[in-house]
Amino acid sequence: MKILVINAGSSSLKYQFMDSESGEVFAKGVCERIGIDGKLTHKVPGKENYEKDIPMPTHNEAIRSVLEIMVDPNHGVISSVDEIDAVGHRVLHGGSAFTKSCIIDDACIAAIEKCIPLGPLHNPANLMGIRACQELMPDKKQVAVFDTAFHMTMPPEAYIYAIPYEYYEKDDVRRYGFHGTSHRYISSRALHMLGRENNPEGTKIITCHLGNGSSMAAIKDGKCIDTTMGLGPLAGVPMGTRSGDIDSTIIEYLMGIYNYDIKTMMNILNKKSGMLGLSGVSSDYRDIQKAAKEGNSRAKLALDKFVYEVRKVIGAYTAVMQGVDAIVFTAGVGENDWLMREWISSGFEYLGISLDKKKNENCREEADVSAPDSKTRIFVIPTNEELVIAMDTAMLCK
Repeated sequence: MKILVINAGSSSLKYQFMDSESGEVFAKGVCERIGIDGKLTHKVPGKENYEKDIPMPTHNEAIRSVLEIMVDPNHGVISSVDEIDAVGHRVLHGGSAFTKSCIIDDACIAAIEKCIPLGPLHNPANLMGIRACQELMPDKKQVAVFDTAFHMTMPPEAYIYAIPYEYYEKDDVRRYGFHGTSHRYISSRALHMLGRENNPEGTKIITCHLGNGSSMAAIKDGKCIDTTMGLGPLAGVPMGTRSGDIDSTIIEYLMGIYNYDIKTMMNILNKKSGMLGLSGVSSDYRDIQKAAKEGNSRAKLALDKFVYEVRKVIGAYTAVMQGVDAIVFTAGVGENDWLMREWISSGFEYLGISLDKKKNENCREEADVSAPDSKTRIFVIPTNEELVIAMDTAMLCK
């Protein structure tokens, strides 16, 4: 089936038009500055990129611009919108209500709205994309694919927080986790590379989605049993600008010293911390590595901290699962930074984990970069969240 995949943000909208079976991408692009002035960037394989400033007061105009460029005689890939079989939407937060993707109807929308307090920045934007598509393509089936759904197999001891239980019962406070479609995709590919896609029972995989936003997951028997992000995407290992896990006392302490309100404090933790806050250089790992090579001690400290925290999680998840068959690297840093993979993988020799340095350094696509004698496989797998969304959409719309 030919699926239009939509990822709507508050002021942007990313899209891909693709074949759900082959994974072929016919076109992709992004609408930016929605609500300001509007800009469309449209890419078709084998053709020159198309860019145009287009007024986009709302997501409706953004979706309309996407549909118009898709059928454009010079830049389009279809002759009619009728060639779009269905639409798949990335939705950030499904709460406990959604353990899998679902056809979008009134009940689904009501449930997504109920999750807005859990995803206040993303869920309203996701709904704007959904409603725009409903208005402009009322005859097309639409599917919601949730970032949190893959992690809903976690056992209670992994997802519960040690705070008064009433906050879980009344207010849904628990670990949810994010990047679920990515962890789902790369863990399924890892099972395939292990030759266990049809028999995942007994397998133990650690997935490392490392980029500007980073999360890790423990996958046992093909199901998630733990993940680093929590109620929101601030938890876990340090990220580009997010702090990751910290002692919550720090929040009260700094608010008291500097008279910050909670909004200011959360802005610091979300946008001024992590690799940027530690290094003082950048949130981009390439810039930080360059600075470290030039002798910047804070840049080196930031890299050491990131590597330390990722390795700590790998150790913890190995203990929880009582072993590990494969460690998987993906996303911007995980896929492209061979040096970071080498640093993270070192020091696990006592577990029989060994990286092939030459394979790792030359890796440019999906590959096994572990040494021949390694007891644990080390995989690099480029993620494909859009394909997961397209596949789920096709499955539900047949």
